[in-house]
Parts: sequence; C-alpha cells; structure tokens
Amino acid sequence: MRQFIHHLLPAKSTIKEALVKLNELGFDAILFVVDKDNKLIGSLTDGDIRRGLITGITIEHNVLDVIQDNPRFVRKGESNLKKIIEYREGNFKIIPVLDKDNIIVNVINFRFFKSYLPIDAVVMAGGRGQRLRPLTDNTPKPLLKIGDKPIIEHNIDRLVSYGVDDFWLSVRYLGEQLEDYFKDGSQKNIKTDYIWETEPLGTIGAISKVDNFQHDYILVTNSDILTNLDYEDFFLSFLESGADLSVVTIPYDVKIPYAVLETNNNEVLSFKEKPTYTYYSNGGIYLMKKEVLDLIPKNAFFNATDLMEALIDKNFKVHSYPLRGYWLDIGKHEDFKQAQEDIQHIKF
Repeated sequence: MRQFIHHLLPAKSTIKEALVKLNELGFDAILFVVDKDNKLIGSLTDGDIRRGLITGITIEHNVLDVIQDNPRFVRKGESNLKKIIEYREGNFKIIPVLDKDNIIVNVINFRFFKSYLPIDAVVMAGGRGQRLRPLTDNTPKPLLKIGDKPIIEHNIDRLVSYGVDDFWLSVRYLGEQLEDYFKDGSQKNIKTDYIWETEPLGTIGAISKVDNFQHDYILVTNSDILTNLDYEDFFLSFLESGADLSVVTIPYDVKIPYAVLETNNNEVLSFKEKPTYTYYSNGGIYLMKKEVLDLIPKNAFFNATDLMEALIDKNFKVHSYPLRGYWLDIGKHEDFKQAQEDIQHIKF
C-alpha cells in the first residue's frame, strides 16, 4: 500500500508532469491537486486530461486548466460512515480525507481499505505476559510473532484495513521495544502515540492519561487477541443499539448431559432434555462514546469491567456484540501454539 502523498500534485504542475505521476500510479490513477499547504483544490484523472486535449489544451498547460474542482471527499473526525459506505458501494475507488482546514491528511483506497471508521484506537500493550515466560523474558508479549509478524501488528493492521489511522499504545513492560518497532506510525500511514504506565493501571485505566482524542468514539482492545472481527459491523451495531459502550462477547455453549428440571417448592414445573445453554464471555474489545471516559479515575488502577459496572450503576446503556468470527486470547503457551496453527488457515 503506497503512501497517500503519492496521490498529491502541486497546483503549479504541468499536465505533462501529471501524466508521469498518473502513469506511476497504475491501477490507482487519480491525483489530488493541492496548494503549497496541501489544501485540496481539485482532482485529476486520465479522462480529465483527455477531454482537455480534445479542446486544444496541450501537455505544457497547467493542471488547473483541466481539473475537477468539486471532488468528493470525507472529513476527518466526522461520523461519516454512511457516506463512506455510499462511496464504496457506488464504486468510487479512491477518496481524499480532509481535516477542518481542507488539508489532505489521508487517502482512502478501497483496494486496500474496507472502510474508514471515525474512531481512535487504544491498544493495551503494557502487560508482563507472565504465563508465556520464558518467551517474554526479553520480548514484550505483544511483539511475539504469530506467523510472520507480531501479535499486536495483526491487530493494528486489521484496524488499519478499516481506515483507523489514530492509534494509542498503552505500554509499560519493555515498552521501549514497542516504541522502536512502530515509531510514529508513519510507515503504515497512521499516527501512533504512546501512553506510558509507570505502574499497572488495569485494563483501561491508562486511558485517563489521554486528553486529545481525535474522534467522538474510542475503541479499546487488548493487544494479545487474534481475531477477524468485522470492525465496521461492530461499529454499525454499536450505533444502532444506542449504547454508550459496546463489548465484543464470545458465545460459550454449555451442554448438559441430563434432563434439567425447573422446580418450585419441589413441584416440577417443566423440564428440558439435555439442553444447551449459551453464555457470553468478555472478548476484550470495547467501543464507547468519548464522554463515558469521564468515569475513569485519573492515574488509578481501573479495569474495563469496572467501567462497565459503573455505567450500568448509573443507568447508561452497555451493549453486547456477539462475535460471529474467529477469536483467540493468547495468554498461555497452548494458546500461542494454537495461534501459530490457526494463522495458516483463518482468513484475516
């Protein structure tokens, strides 16, 4: 996946210079003409140039003579998923992302992106990984490789494929290795910041250190999960539910090998023959409105389950999103071994 700047063309360029860049882009042949500050002026394709040449314009003319001056775009930070889906289903392949000043900050290419979700992603990556020793004695658990890349990179790359480009990594144990691996995120066309825990703050307490999230919705995920979760469907389900927080839940079936009786004062009211009961466990992935973060105490040990209990106590709505795909929590050596096998066969 190329850097989005390859789609940008200075407004002073000639049509000949534009043709060279379009040729380099191949299947992704569209340019976005920008001023000196990278503010969007218009878009340009081979077709626009062809129509200009027919009218007598030459390749030495300026690109401003042939651009489309009202191109489609999306605005970063806005909850514009409906527009994204319309563009994708309308067969628009490449869309620029503008900030509030109309500066291009990214380009969505639907050959690589499944969506463009308006969320910040917080990846909890500070744990010691005690149960995976000695593998974690000199390497933080998130950087242990599953297949050809670290556990945490599988998670980040999947989120990137849904257009997430603002990341926060909560780090503590051997966190310098994570900083050195991902740096500022620019190699993945994303922005990566780090939340340092000087002492353990639980599974969500570190978020209290952040006061500059870019979006109104925050996704929090453990870094040691391997999953093919459809993040767009998760987000849409969250919006439709009207919830303040949604948690991915993992269905767990319990099969009873006997008839189960329902009784009242020893009177049998009904029975079920060898029933199966489905329970739902916490999948370690949460989506929430930014305002619920006010319930997280500053610099104190606080788990995601504490946040859910606080929300329920205060009559906020907490929503369960049953996962229909693959999920594995890599906490023990047998999980790590299972992940190495599964990564060869599960479509991520």
